[in-house]
Amino acid sequence: MELTLVSSSFCGACSRTRSVLADAVRFLPDATVTEIDIAAEPDAAEDLDIRFTPTVIIRDDSGTEVFRAEGVPTVPQVLTAAVRALPPDTATLAESTAPSAD
Repeated sequence: MELTLVSSSFCGACSRTRSVLADAVRFLPDATVTEIDIAAEPDAAEDLDIRFTPTVIIRDDSGTEVFRAEGVPTVPQVLTAAVRALPPDTATLAESTAPSAD
């Protein structure tokens, strides 16, 4: 699964989102985190229809987007969303052990 952070250099909330993703991936050993800076890669941001930074996009192994959040998500929100990106046989187990999104 891939977690993509779309950020900008003038975005104060982006650093908090980086920390949230760093905490979340400790529980997602197969996840990769990539970052797209809209100033450096405006075409990529346009292709992804980015309207706000930070934006977090989670994709499953086939590249299908399963979650998108504008703003700073919480670690439980990221982990709950990441369950949607897991293969079906592991998603059931993960749902039963995921922390509450409260």
